[in-house]
Amino acid sequence: MGLKLDDKNALMEAWGTLLRSDQPAFTGSGMAGSYDSHGVDCPFVFRHHDRFYMMHVGFDGIGYQTALAVSDDLLTWQHETVILSRLPDSGRWDHVGAAGSWILLNSNDIGDFPQLKKMNGRYWMIYHSYPDEGYEAGGAVMGLAWTEDESLHEWHRWDEPIFTYEEGDAWERQGLYKCCLLEHEGRFWMLYNAKGGSEWPWQEETGIAWSEDLFHWHRYEQNPVLPCLEGSFYSQFCSDPYIRHDGERWLNFGFGFDGIHAQGLLAVSNDLLQWETLEQPLLPHGSTGSLDEIHAHKSCVVIWKGIMYHYYCACRPWRQGDPTSVEVFDGQLEFRCIAVATGTAL
Repeated sequence: MGLKLDDKNALMEAWGTLLRSDQPAFTGSGMAGSYDSHGVDCPFVFRHHDRFYMMHVGFDGIGYQTALAVSDDLLTWQHETVILSRLPDSGRWDHVGAAGSWILLNSNDIGDFPQLKKMNGRYWMIYHSYPDEGYEAGGAVMGLAWTEDESLHEWHRWDEPIFTYEEGDAWERQGLYKCCLLEHEGRFWMLYNAKGGSEWPWQEETGIAWSEDLFHWHRYEQNPVLPCLEGSFYSQFCSDPYIRHDGERWLNFGFGFDGIHAQGLLAVSNDLLQWETLEQPLLPHGSTGSLDEIHAHKSCVVIWKGIMYHYYCACRPWRQGDPTSVEVFDGQLEFRCIAVATGTAL
């Protein structure tokens, strides 16, 4: 990489010294039958027609559905509409639910607030879908959705998946997860995490693929490009890439999981293929009682008028009065919400 230790320390200091709010930026409704009755997750923030939007997923005990929230100040958010809903009895591969990961953007620069880019007169979203009912149940595959609707309310889904785990190597052979979609040097690039086992605890690592048209993808032969590292805070998961460019290098605001806590990580690259993950968490889990006591992960980082906003999924043990709760893999009830940390931008 050619980075000196001082450079790494400077990166950690610049990106990791943000003030976390002790109040959620956005929570699930807790209403029975609602898409977000059990919680919300996976923030993706952008600006469209002079409004701030947060695409996110909600979980209702059956599967994920994708929705939009809106904000005037980037700190408090209100639900607007569901854009990828469940399709029961449709016979489709994605009938259980659809988790939106990324909408194609007009710039990769961290200094440019994300705005959507049209291709062939359409906005394009990549999403993943699990085959079975329950929390991320079964091996997910990826699909494309598109819209010409400037309100972003009405989306259409491509009939078939565009990327599946069955075609992958051993490290990804049991299912795909969230991805990041970039356009760079005339190609589309997808960084995605995947799992190599079906029985818990499995490992999740991150790989890369590229395409000329968004529909036909070629995997990098030396995947995974962001592997797990034994003894590190990302020994079990190195997951959920969120990639931006700072003018000198690519930055990945992903997360690591060591079997106990999921924590935000920072990895750097000169070419999207060779990555170095910094040794310490960029966004460590919080103290007892804090919103992110268990996990601080699934990041989205944006800059607006000199202020950096680091959105992430915060998790702590559920307690009486919380609007939502979800049981994940270990049988523990969690309160999952979308939180934000802020600070002066670089």
